[in-house]
Amino acid sequence: MSAVGHNSVAADQLRGYVERIERLEDEKRAATEDIKDICVEAKSQGYDAKTIRRIVALRRLDAAKRKEAQELLDLYAHALGLDLV
Repeated sequence: MSAVGHNSVAADQLRGYVERIERLEDEKRAATEDIKDICVEAKSQGYDAKTIRRIVALRRLDAAKRKEAQELLDLYAHALGLDLV
């Protein structure tokens, strides 16, 4: 009987999954740092980084979802007496 985790196909497959996830996590951290750098650069040129991030999030949505989100925001703001315009 072989020891747990020793040269089994399942252990190799599991190790492969774990290593792929680790690589992707490293890439995700690097991408996050790159995004921060871009926001710092934009801010140094006078742009608002928070607004840029919001625009990026809105661009990810399709037109219908974007419209729905705006309508909900308007509805809630109106209910609370806020003028967004």
